[in-house]
Amino acid sequence: MENEKTAAAAPAEEESARSKNFIEEEIDKDLAEGVYDHVQTRFPPEPNGYLHIGHAKSILLNYGLAKEYGGKFNLRFDDTNPTKEKSEFVNSIIADVKWLGADFEDRLFFASDYFQQMYEYAVLLIKKGKAFVCDLSADEIRAYRGTLTEPGKESPYRNRSVEENLRLFEEMKEGKCPDGSRVLRAKIDMASPNINMRDPVIYRVAHLSHQRTGDKWCIYPMYDFAHPIEDGIEHVTHSICTLEFEDHRPLYNWVVRECGFEQPPRQIEFAKLYLTNVITGKRYIKQLVEKGIVDGWDDPRLVTISALRRRGFTPESIRRFVELVGVSKANSSVDYALLEYCIREDLKLKRSRVMAVLHPVKLVIDNYPEGQTETLEVVNNPENPALGTRQVPFSRELYIEAEDFMENPPKKYFRMYPGNEVRLMNAYFVRCTGCEKDADGNVTVIHAEYDPATRGGNAPDGRKVKGTIHWVAAETARKVTVRLYENLVDEEKGKLNADGTVNFNPNSLTVLNNCFVEPSLQNAASGESFQFVRNGYFCVDSKDSKPGQPVFNRVVSLKSGYKLPAKN
Repeated sequence: MENEKTAAAAPAEEESARSKNFIEEEIDKDLAEGVYDHVQTRFPPEPNGYLHIGHAKSILLNYGLAKEYGGKFNLRFDDTNPTKEKSEFVNSIIADVKWLGADFEDRLFFASDYFQQMYEYAVLLIKKGKAFVCDLSADEIRAYRGTLTEPGKESPYRNRSVEENLRLFEEMKEGKCPDGSRVLRAKIDMASPNINMRDPVIYRVAHLSHQRTGDKWCIYPMYDFAHPIEDGIEHVTHSICTLEFEDHRPLYNWVVRECGFEQPPRQIEFAKLYLTNVITGKRYIKQLVEKGIVDGWDDPRLVTISALRRRGFTPESIRRFVELVGVSKANSSVDYALLEYCIREDLKLKRSRVMAVLHPVKLVIDNYPEGQTETLEVVNNPENPALGTRQVPFSRELYIEAEDFMENPPKKYFRMYPGNEVRLMNAYFVRCTGCEKDADGNVTVIHAEYDPATRGGNAPDGRKVKGTIHWVAAETARKVTVRLYENLVDEEKGKLNADGTVNFNPNSLTVLNNCFVEPSLQNAASGESFQFVRNGYFCVDSKDSKPGQPVFNRVVSLKSGYKLPAKN
């Protein structure tokens, strides 16, 4: 089976021509053999944090399979651990799934909806002699479990009678047992080569208030017991999950079989999405959030879905990325540059190309009439005429990028220097005549003269210039804040330090407070994005922008060394 890196090598072919992935092949087989007469999938997040790019792959895979086979897709929260769960996380997950375009309609469920049924299934297992109440401590259970090479040892409480187990389990439910004093365990096989089958805990005592059920319950099911029951109750046919659950599959099958589901769901595992130079683990993201290293779960340096949305990524770009990554059974890492490639490709024909100066220096055109302002008609996107044109003011004093002027330039420097003529984008040819400096030798003002006959950026006499630079008119420009981003971590040095903390890149964020943009951008709406010519794609921050005071996040730079390999 090809790995994810290979799967990301080429775009998918047309639907009719593309080969099916291994999950689709298994579903086809199940349908052909009559194992199932429909397809139903689910995305089952635990509401203990915000979703990240890896979850986007799972969401789109499960939703895509349901859509492909004319089936149903459920969004179901596995809210069985009230110690870590919050309604904030529930709300963010719902928003993320909707934003990605995965339509769950009225099919929103919670594991807590089934607590009574789970309890009844636990009672059923006790009556069948398949579960028992155990008084061993957590450390003792761990010691009794054995190792990968040695079998476990049976609990001294394993052979309690059905009647005693029912009584003790009821006492657990009624709140008569302290936390950690007792658990309910499945009775399977302490000699199993799969440690997950060595009488696993399926219920624990926890006197905790649940975000949805309040104080109704003081016993809570374990994930490995709850999850297959949830799937069975909802008539899920294919439980698509990541590879770390492969060793749990025998337990999943045991639960649905012993609980008597007539058409038990089938678990199929696929490889997780690992991305270079980013942090995806919830506990590590939580660490960054709680220490204030980032400004929340939606900090644009993160790859939570909320952070990607805030930074300016589009649902279409995420869907394209997941499509290119593909589905496989082999773990591998995907280059972050592929995600950047996808957003560039998505935005390049959709967004207007505007002028913004991030590191400004003033340019004075000495022979341009003082006090005069003219308006130039500028095409919004030369590659997409449908986006139309806009009016851009031009005047005697402009701002240009500081890097577009050098007093003593090296060879092959085609921008502005004394004596050189360049094109001001969409405007005029100008020839640099000199500059002013402060006491420290820093350039403060550049001087030039323009050729009025070159309006629009072309000379009637046919002369050419090699350099074109962008600008904004100083009188009408609007000052804004711009944020530039680098990788959150340096993959070459390792994502984590020796103490388990994140190897955070202190240069991951640069804030520029003295940037100037075209006047129309002052009222850009939250989430609106543009291409700043020569600087990249930028999006109006949804959190820190204020009316008339936009903050722009750089989504991605224009330059990329990444190219999709040619198709075979």
